[in-house]
Amino acid sequence: MESTTYGQLLKENRNFRNLLAGQFISELGSWFNFIASLGLVRVVSEASPLAAGILFVCRILSFSLFSPIAGTFVDRFSRRTVMIVTDLVRAVVALMFLLVTDSGDLWIAFLATTLLSVFSAFFDGAKNAATPNLTGKEGLLAGTALMFSTRFLLMAVGSALGGWASYVFGYEIAFIINAASFLVSAYTVWLIPEEAVREAETAERVDRPSFLFELKEGLRYTVENRFAFTILIMNVIWATGGGAINIVFERMGGVFFAEKESWNPDVAVALLWTASGFGLFLGMMIAHRTSIYLDRSGRTYKFIGWTLIVHGLLFAVGGVMPTLWLFMIFAFVSRAIVGVEYAIQETLFQRSLPDYIRGRISTLDRGAELTMFAVSSWIASLLIYGVSPQVLTIFSGLLAGTAGLVWFVRERQNRER
Repeated sequence: MESTTYGQLLKENRNFRNLLAGQFISELGSWFNFIASLGLVRVVSEASPLAAGILFVCRILSFSLFSPIAGTFVDRFSRRTVMIVTDLVRAVVALMFLLVTDSGDLWIAFLATTLLSVFSAFFDGAKNAATPNLTGKEGLLAGTALMFSTRFLLMAVGSALGGWASYVFGYEIAFIINAASFLVSAYTVWLIPEEAVREAETAERVDRPSFLFELKEGLRYTVENRFAFTILIMNVIWATGGGAINIVFERMGGVFFAEKESWNPDVAVALLWTASGFGLFLGMMIAHRTSIYLDRSGRTYKFIGWTLIVHGLLFAVGGVMPTLWLFMIFAFVSRAIVGVEYAIQETLFQRSLPDYIRGRISTLDRGAELTMFAVSSWIASLLIYGVSPQVLTIFSGLLAGTAGLVWFVRERQNRER
């Protein structure tokens, strides 16, 4: 299938441009919030690993637990309205962090993080389900790569700017910027017409089964569809190691290298997320040409498996690097490799899903992955009391890389059928 290029999609598709612009602004604000909330919790809890672990669990687990419900919801109701309403609510919630002043207020930070993640699950479910409608099949690879590449670019830029703004102006400015970003996002989504985000036959369904039936239908489809189930298993396995990255970056940057090389903790953590974000962004941007080559050579199957294995090994090696800069290089290359893989994998996945059930399946997959991501973060926050950040980094990389082995096993069985 001939794929639309990045330039063609951006030039010719105004509705997709509006959605992309909204994501760009809101993601920038969200990374300001992430660095600022992490730094705020570190300060008021006196650098407690447990407090950081709770924050990560609130951020990730709440998103993952509500994702299946959100997916069913956006398959039944207006995806455009869901995105607008959740943006407006998140703008209010983002300001709750301004109420945190000491350790007794940590519950406010945890609650605000939880609420942001819950409403983000609904927004992302609606956005992900609507994207293939906005791009069409020919533009889906470019659209997927642009959506995720800008997200990861903002992981880099937003982390760096968030760390700088927190250091220079204080955490309060970062939270205000985050709230404002959601308002801008709501406006850009409002510019998109309702009929552009859903297929006509799906929107016109009148004899819909119950909400619970559709929720179960999504679960059943995922289990019975071999490719969908393979993607879900592979992503969950990747998250067993990938989830530890939150604690890895927090302890390696905010504690280990901050003490060893006299880095400011917020700046060191932000730099690691910046390197990771730029790596993922680069990977996403070269995914289009890579996909064309793989389609012509018939090597997509091997590419997905080997890139997952190699990226994990490189991240593990980064754990023994003696300086922050060297660790950043390995994190950058590792994330660039997995960025290419993810864009190609996600495009194959989205193309395989019918519109009427896409929201449920994509959010179920994402929710399962993030549930394991949260569990991994929590376990890592406990392990850090007994192992060094370097050892945790090695385990994180090796576990994430095993997703490639799972892909080879599952796809080989599928080909032998």
